[in-house]
Amino acid sequence: MPESGRLTTEIAAMLRWERSAQRLTQQQLADRAGTSQSAVARIERGERVPGMPLVERLFAALGRQLAVTVEELDSHLDARIDALATRSLADRIDELGLDRLLDRLGDLPHLLTGGTAALLQGAPVPADAVEIAVRWRDSARFTAWLQAAYGQRWNARWREFGGLYLAPEEPGEHYWSTRYGEIRAQMCDELPAAIEVRHGERSYRVVPLVTVELTDPQAAALLRRHRRRSADHRATPDDPAPSHDRDSTDHPASAVGPGARTRR
Repeated sequence: MPESGRLTTEIAAMLRWERSAQRLTQQQLADRAGTSQSAVARIERGERVPGMPLVERLFAALGRQLAVTVEELDSHLDARIDALATRSLADRIDELGLDRLLDRLGDLPHLLTGGTAALLQGAPVPADAVEIAVRWRDSARFTAWLQAAYGQRWNARWREFGGLYLAPEEPGEHYWSTRYGEIRAQMCDELPAAIEVRHGERSYRVVPLVTVELTDPQAAALLRRHRRRSADHRATPDDPAPSHDRDSTDHPASAVGPGARTRR
């Protein structure tokens, strides 16, 4: 990834984190910083390279400021993995708004896939939108749901939501913003093989982690790096890892968080 792209991604993640921690909406932050909600949204998604004056205004509106440092190449990936690994699954599910959105989907046939499926299986990969697989023959039902949820489709040309037909059959990315959160859909003829993951009192039908790795290059790269670092740590003579602390992602098809169960 080019350096500018990496920095854009890191600024996006920091801005989302600080805004969420202060329980501000994008519109409230935009009002404080003298910009538009759509500008904040584009920056938080990492899809716009922001000018430094605007970045400084946004963080100042949050009572924060950026600090410039240098570090070893790719150490940002290690930091991101470590940060995600220390977050509780319950916190990540809550931040994503997963349960609320799934409740609203009702009986629409779907499976969880991508980063959403990965995080439910204990993987330290990002999940910025709920990702689902939906059959083409259910697209009319999905479109009706999007309309009821005040959905807006991602417009790649204008780098914002809106201005496109909602229906998956129409040209455009399968990525929508709704009143219940952002959602990405993988449209398919048949739903892929799935496993069931249980956390607390709730069960989730997800694509196995091994399948996520085969179809999501970003997730695969982060997981490979996570396993390599875990293996290096276990191999360190003066700090051996106990056998019960084995990295759960060494077995992708069954990698789940503590207390979770899978069922095919």
